Order: sequence, then C-alpha cells, then structure tokens
Amino acid sequence: MSSPTPQPASPPRALRWAVAGSVVVMIAAGGLFYYASQMAAAKRQANGNEIAVTIHGHACEPNALTVPAGRASFRIINRSDRAVEWEILDGVLVVEERENIAPGLSQVINANLLPGDYAITCGLLSNPRGTLHVTPTAQSDAQAKAKPSMVAFIGPLSEFRVYLSSQGNALIKATTALQQAIEAGDLAQAQAAYVPAREAYQRLAPASQRLAELDNAINARADYFEKREQDPAFSGLHRLEYSLFQQRSLAGLAPVAQRLVTDVSGLKQQLLAQSLPPEQLVSIVVRNLNSLADVRAISGEEERYSHIDLNGFAANLQAAHKVVELMRPLLAKSAADLLPKVDSALAAFDAELAGFKVNNTYRTYDSVTADQRQQIADKAKALAVALDGIDPALGLSGLQ
Repeated sequence: MSSPTPQPASPPRALRWAVAGSVVVMIAAGGLFYYASQMAAAKRQANGNEIAVTIHGHACEPNALTVPAGRASFRIINRSDRAVEWEILDGVLVVEERENIAPGLSQVINANLLPGDYAITCGLLSNPRGTLHVTPTAQSDAQAKAKPSMVAFIGPLSEFRVYLSSQGNALIKATTALQQAIEAGDLAQAQAAYVPAREAYQRLAPASQRLAELDNAINARADYFEKREQDPAFSGLHRLEYSLFQQRSLAGLAPVAQRLVTDVSGLKQQLLAQSLPPEQLVSIVVRNLNSLADVRAISGEEERYSHIDLNGFAANLQAAHKVVELMRPLLAKSAADLLPKVDSALAAFDAELAGFKVNNTYRTYDSVTADQRQQIADKAKALAVALDGIDPALGLSGLQ
C-alpha cells in the first residue's frame, strides 16, 4: 500500500499577516506618492502657472516663449550632466537669472517683465540662445503711465555712478597688479594679488552681473564650458584662480591675465555707459544677495580653488551698504519705519561675517562647517528680504 503524497505545509499565520501587511504598505505608499504628486502639481498651479523649461546638454526645450507682461514664473529643469544657469537678457543686460542649477533638479525664476523681446541663455555659454516675447497688458500700460517722478532719484543714481567709477578704477588697479605678478613669474605674489582683485570685482558684482557678455568673460565658472577647466574659452578670474591655487602654476597665464585687464577696463566703460533705472538700484543688490544665500554660501562653488568665498561675501555686503546709504534720505522721508529693519539686517550680516575673521583675515571657506554656511545664507536672505521692501515703499514696485 503506497503512502499518501505529503502536502506542503501552509505558511505560518504570522508570515501570512506579514506579507499582507507589506502589500498594504506598498499600496498606501503608492497612494501617498500619487497624492504628493498631485499636491505638488496643484501647488505649482497655484504659484503663478509656472512655465516649465528643460535644459538638455546643448539646448533648451522650449527655446521660444511668449508670456504676458507682469510677473512670470519659470521652472527650470536641468536634464544635462552638470550644474548650469538660465538667464533672461534685455540686449546685453541680465534681467533675471538662476545660477548653479544642479543636474536632475529644478529651480524657479520669478521675473517681473515689461513688454518687449528678450533673449534666453541656456546652460553652456556655447549653446544657442532662445527668445522670450512679452506682450503688453492693460495693467502694464497703466503702470507705465503711473510711473513716479524720477527727480528724487537723480541724487542716488548720480552717487551710484561715482561709486561704479571708483570701484571700476580699483578693479583695474588690482587686476593690473595681478597681471604684473604673473608676468614676473612670482606665484606667491600672484596668489596674494588674486584676493584684492576678486574683492574688487565682488564690490561691483551687483551691477556687473547685468552685463552678460563681460560678466561671463570675467567671472564665468568652468562648469559653463563644454570641456570645463580644459576648455580654451575658459578665461577670466576663475581661470587664473584654477591655475594659481589648484595647479599652482603660472604656465600659460600671461595672455589670460592680459585679457582680464582689457575686459575689466571695458567693464568700467560699459557700467558708466549703461543707464540704471531707479527701480533697479536696489533690485540688483537683492538679486546678488539671493544668489549668495541660495547658491554660493551653501556650495562654496564660487571660489572652489582658492576658498576665499568669505572675502567675496564681505565685498557683496559692502555694495549693499553703499546702496542703502544712497537711499537712506529717501527712506527717512517716505518709509522711516523700514529703516530699522534694513539696518538690523545689515548689522546681523556684518556680525556674522566678522565672526570668521582671524587677525583681520577671513578664514578659508573649506574650514566653514555646513551649519555655519547655513547661518551665513540665512543672514544674506534676511537682508535680501529687508531690502526687497524698499521699492514698494518708494512707489517703484512693479516697474522692473
């Protein structure tokens, strides 16, 4: 008589419950993911109907846009293999930009646009530019008619022009000293001369960043070139920084330094030739501080070879102090309640940076911890927010 075929043992009850529980968790996770995606989409819809622009390796999609005048939000999605920037240009002037958008991530640019035609830069500097057409609206026409009298701003704008001239002279002098040290074959002296040259540029940065071509020639990082540091088009301050501090070599730097002196001389001329509307005097500083807070303070990318980021931050802050000083009489008359907030934010950022000085010299940024970097970013952002209240208080909001 054959023995009965043994039946497989049924799984223990605990195991069955565990499998069932896993299925429930997976379904719940999928549901939560779907819900979160829908909420994110709804949030983007509520935040001004963001226009999605995708940066690929050598082009943007779309590369031709049409929007109505006024506030527009662009979500820039980086599908390339490196950190890139996206800019809106009015001729040679930068209207709005977002730097260092990491691969696989996206950032939002909010721009207040006047009617007209603009160009778009997209990732690598060698990539083809796109177009942005801004159509007029009833509101933009009304704002143009309601523009406040510019007479009160003549003084601050004239004084800012003097500031640009004096700082332009300081930049030319500092880069000339850097060039001379390089041509003399003195590496240590060239490294020392790089610091004041960089500081001089950063005091002009809020204004110079409006001039796209010259700013790229003087200040572009290696990421924005096809072959990075080895790209023949990579020049300017960061090209010198790379050789001086990373390679510790002067080989081939003489023509780079010579071109830099030529470019900064042209920069001074262009800064004085370009008119600056009163509604941009504060906004260019706000944009610079937001870049500091959102990108440069956290990443340390700006001075990745020399690590003198703190010197640059302090120079940016000096420019902010100057603009507040120029606007102070107008604020005291028309928006006195705003001044304590602005002064408090300035003092807080001053104190934050002063804490990193040793024997009157800033520490290198590679010695600054992640928490400390966040504190610097927070102080810069707080100052940007405080300054952003100036234009509305003076009747200049909506005119950028």
